[in-house]
Amino acid sequence: MTTQNSQIVRSIPLAKASSHSLAETGHATPMGSILIDSGRLSIGNAEKILTYQRENGVRFGEAGRALGLLTEDDVRFALSVQFHYSYIPSGSSLSQELIAAYQPDSPQVEELRMLRSQLMLRWFNNGADHKGLAVASAGPGDGRSYIAANLAIVFSQLGERTLLIDADMRVPRQHKLFSLGKRAGLSDILVGRAGSDAIVSIDALPNLSVLTAGAIPPNPQELLGRQSFSKLLISLGEHFDVMIIDTPPASACADAHTVAVRTGAALIVARQDKSSMVQLGQFTHSLREFGVTLVGSVLNDT
Repeated sequence: MTTQNSQIVRSIPLAKASSHSLAETGHATPMGSILIDSGRLSIGNAEKILTYQRENGVRFGEAGRALGLLTEDDVRFALSVQFHYSYIPSGSSLSQELIAAYQPDSPQVEELRMLRSQLMLRWFNNGADHKGLAVASAGPGDGRSYIAANLAIVFSQLGERTLLIDADMRVPRQHKLFSLGKRAGLSDILVGRAGSDAIVSIDALPNLSVLTAGAIPPNPQELLGRQSFSKLLISLGEHFDVMIIDTPPASACADAHTVAVRTGAALIVARQDKSSMVQLGQFTHSLREFGVTLVGSVLNDT
């Protein structure tokens, strides 16, 4: 993703904060001790790694991999314990698109951290009613769901009680990204067929919950336009610090406008070499006319 002017911020993905501890002295627990305690490494093999480490002047993880005694997952697990972020094993059912969970040391993570910081300063820290943020774009295929999901993960890593809402009740994706299957979601709550139990806590990612789109309704625009949606957001805002809301493309329907007006703020997503600047200009202009705060824009080049 690339940055353009003072109002456009960069975005891509990050990983999470774990409850595993640093030693009370303030020093990180040695990687070997973490792996032995977790049953991933025997004492005998740990000694072999330490010997190789001393002889070759490399890190413990590098030595273990060189000897074939540690896998990349073993090293990632130990680092997650040392640096307090959630460990997501490579075989997890969560989509690999959630790079905020899988690639904590990627360059994209730093870009998402910058985006998170700017959003906190521009919106979320500016009032009790600033809890929701619509992630929107003018056209299809711009990466709204990808940005929304990874952004929600990053906020949860900050310790914020974060809720990701899939308000794209036309072509929803969040249930696929988080492997939640077909279940009751937003549409079901709005018609009174489900309650707060439709919200799912993501065990592998502490502080993150997801409300999927639910059953595909014939009238998504009408559902989002009802007062029940506004009341739902107010109610959820009492339990969550940050609500990231995925939306359909604005060129296909008015849903994104409705969600943005209800939340009061929007993050605009565009894709490099794909998005129409004319459509984007018309969309942002219409949002401003509705009184929506445009807190930033993301140029998605992935």
